[in-house]
Amino acid sequence: MPDEPTDVRSLRARDISGQAVVGDGNHVVGAGHGAEPAATVTEAQLAALRDAFASVRAEIPPEGPATDRAAELLDELEEAVTAPQTDLTTMAYVRRWFATNLPALASSVAALLVHPVVAQLAESAGGGLAAGYHDLVNG
Repeated sequence: MPDEPTDVRSLRARDISGQAVVGDGNHVVGAGHGAEPAATVTEAQLAALRDAFASVRAEIPPEGPATDRAAELLDELEEAVTAPQTDLTTMAYVRRWFATNLPALASSVAALLVHPVVAQLAESAGGGLAAGYHDLVNG
């Protein structure tokens, strides 16, 4: 059997962002769901989230054995949700702590976790973090 002719091609690429497929007969299957990437959170949205945290802080009883710890944990939670890499472990721990130690505030803390800006921050992190966030708030 004679050798089949070989096509020689040249490719130059600059500033490619994302996937590139080169050659004949390629079958490309996308892993995404066609969703647009999450939009960047604005300063106004972050201010609304900070206001929501301030509202929950105002609900902490002024005196009591858990008052100081509750304030500390809300600070930790705020850091966890606004960090460049959302900290799901802290989010889960804080939610459990309030459910156990200050059940009167548990629903307010849960509302912070499902706040639209928190959801957007988790979604923008993408991949497993977004899935873990959905498991946390839905489970």
